[in-house]
Amino acid sequence: MPQLAFANSFWESYDVLDKQVKAGVRTAMAKFQQLTVAELHADKGLHLEAVEKSRDSRMRTIRINAFWRGVVLAPDDGSDTFLLLNVVPHDDAYGWAAKRLYTVNTATRALEVRNVVAIEQLTPALERAAANAPSLLFSRFSDRVLRDLGVDEQVLPAVRTIIDKSQLEAFGSLLPEDQFEVLQFLAEGFSPEEVWRDVVAERRPADAGPDVSESLAAAIANTTSRITMVSGPEELADVLDKPFAAWRVFLHPSQRRVAYRVSYNGPAQVTGGPGTGKTVVALHRVKHLLSRSPGSRVLLTTFTNALAGTLRENLASLLEDEDRLARVDITTVNAFAHRTVRAVAGHVPTPIGDADELQIWTGVRRHLDLPWNEQFLAQEFRHVVLAQNIADREEYGRAHRRGRGSGLGARQRDLLWKAMKVFAAELSAAGSATHLQVCAEAARLLNNADLTVHGYDHIVVDEAQDLHPAQWRVLRAAVTRGPDDLFITGDPHQRIYDSRVTLASLGISVAGRSSRLRINYRSTEEILTWSVGVLNRSRIEDLGGEGSDNLAGYRSLLRGKRPHAEGRANERVEVATLVDRVREWIGQGVRPADIAVCARFTALLEKVEDGLKKAGTPVVWVKDHPGAAVEGVRLATMHAMKGLEFRCVAVVGVTARAVPFTKAVTPVDVDRIQHESDMLRERCVLFVACTRAREALHVSWSGAPSPFLPPQ
Repeated sequence: MPQLAFANSFWESYDVLDKQVKAGVRTAMAKFQQLTVAELHADKGLHLEAVEKSRDSRMRTIRINAFWRGVVLAPDDGSDTFLLLNVVPHDDAYGWAAKRLYTVNTATRALEVRNVVAIEQLTPALERAAANAPSLLFSRFSDRVLRDLGVDEQVLPAVRTIIDKSQLEAFGSLLPEDQFEVLQFLAEGFSPEEVWRDVVAERRPADAGPDVSESLAAAIANTTSRITMVSGPEELADVLDKPFAAWRVFLHPSQRRVAYRVSYNGPAQVTGGPGTGKTVVALHRVKHLLSRSPGSRVLLTTFTNALAGTLRENLASLLEDEDRLARVDITTVNAFAHRTVRAVAGHVPTPIGDADELQIWTGVRRHLDLPWNEQFLAQEFRHVVLAQNIADREEYGRAHRRGRGSGLGARQRDLLWKAMKVFAAELSAAGSATHLQVCAEAARLLNNADLTVHGYDHIVVDEAQDLHPAQWRVLRAAVTRGPDDLFITGDPHQRIYDSRVTLASLGISVAGRSSRLRINYRSTEEILTWSVGVLNRSRIEDLGGEGSDNLAGYRSLLRGKRPHAEGRANERVEVATLVDRVREWIGQGVRPADIAVCARFTALLEKVEDGLKKAGTPVVWVKDHPGAAVEGVRLATMHAMKGLEFRCVAVVGVTARAVPFTKAVTPVDVDRIQHESDMLRERCVLFVACTRAREALHVSWSGAPSPFLPPQ
């Protein structure tokens, strides 16, 4: 029977296909599991036919339905392995297939693709421009060096025209994947020897001989990072039922270059907007570190328990090795800090949440008759005292109050420090502490402990943008300084807890070891563009706290429908409309577990829950940590949506009263700078919620809409 394989180009588009088209894909793919090669060619329903004037003679199209075609690479060497490349509308299929050529990389021996027509058309114009350029990007490398790294005879003339890194990036989508990555490494200043070690040798088969085999089956077997093999009907059904889970194991060359770099000489940082694959990169980095250092221990941290559970599931599927998985601890920073304090000190205070903390501050304010509200007091404690690890009044008097807009004289600082002491005393008497206080204690204990007992060889940090300095101190203290000590991923545009940090001041310098991802693999361009409008070009402080960040060049490769945003007369009508929308998505073939409904507050979500249940739709709450196999539409607050993703997302209750939420925003007259920071944080909360959607986004409100919503 034929062997069937799926290219990453197929997974990029499969998720957004309509239910009927997906059914056609299943039917067509099933035939590859049931028929012989001769029967496949003879099957009139499949209609496997050659593409006229194609640059690759192995290109074939197959019928999915009357309007859609699959593009397949068929073997011409006597083997029986077929590669599904894409599913596109009938009129586009032949043009897509005719322009592309699949070849075997002479260095890595992997199958790679190029848009051969575009390269041929662009090269003459690039050569004319290069003739007048003062310098060329790859002029210092000989043809032989480039050929040894896998750059072939067609790509080489084009490479010789490239002037700078921005032109290389613009040209990159046309180039073969492995060759483009080699060029990226060289452009970043790596030597040919380092590129061979970090890119070529990592992928080249150990038994590769001097001659390059053109066998399609052999090339597919050598391209596990971009191609999935399917061996039987059950595996086919599974991979098509969970297409995005299968797709997430692939890495774009720009991601692989970061995740599988052999070593970083110190902390490394990866940033990028929503959906750019930062978490995927983090998981692959864990895999690389485990493979490179037998016996090493890795701490993988994230921000919430729900995210930790998701990371655990995804890492288990990626590693497929219980021994390696056992060497990874996956948890939140707060949970790790609590565990550390309990292990070293023997006990840990009972943690309190934000609401309880504010209640205690309210009592302190009234007891001392303070002129500041409880929110100001909590922020001063969090952003100044705990952030700078201040231990006494003298230190507080010298403290720089970065990001705090109201100036304080000596008498005011005396009064505030007294409030801090009363607050701490009340917590201590109750045997309680805030999570950040526990983190501060964990860092102190770790700095005085034997790291061979309590430390790790490597720490990988996901969702780093919301970590507080006290949490960063825990991580810094938990691993010995040196190569590959910390690998950090995050997006400052998704900062929803207003933590300010300068990493370098905490002994975490990523200078020269920072990378940015710009391609969104999750959401359609329409969802992405609409969601970016929520931020309204706000200035965003970068992850390390030493400059600003932006989404310049941030784009999606997927296309779909515009988000649907609408207001309703009242909440009852809004919920009823939402129930109809969910029913519509399910009718289109979307699993309830691939749908999420979020709101700012649980009160509205409880009404949504009632409405969905009455309509016969199963519902589960994200906070209950349901596994991927548990059916039910997911319900979550906007904050709980952090780091998650779904095919369809409904964001409800987006009113002027809820987003921004007045009680979460410092009044202008109390602290202007903090007010602006709070308003930006509120924008980011909505931005995060909307960018969880992959295919469809529904946004609704009743009454006055949020001022953050983009113009209709």
